Amino acid sequence: MLETIKKGLFASIGAAVLTRERIRQSLDKLVQEGKLSSEEAERMADRMVKEGEKELKSVQEKMVASIHKGLKTLDIVSRREFEDLKKRVEALEKAKKVGTRSRPTKKS
Repeated sequence: MLETIKKGLFASIGAAVLTRERIRQSLDKLVQEGKLSSEEAERMADRMVKEGEKELKSVQEKMVASIHKGLKTLDIVSRREFEDLKKRVEALEKAKKVGTRSRPTKKS
């Protein structure tokens, strides 16, 4: 499941890079045709790229929130919860070993 999520994130990042290139290519074409000045094209490209990055970040945050929500509904413990429980079990096992060694054995 995590592999699928990673692939999705990498795909969206790749799409953002391709989009940036396509924006620049399209704007360069408009500059060559005399429909835009190079300064206008540069400002427009920067604005479009910033908006795209903002949108990408928003999508990624929504994906992460959705994944967390999905994991909670599956009732899966987090890494932190697991580590906390592991420490508690280890402490209990250690206490049990210490307690059994110090008890005198009963003779019948």
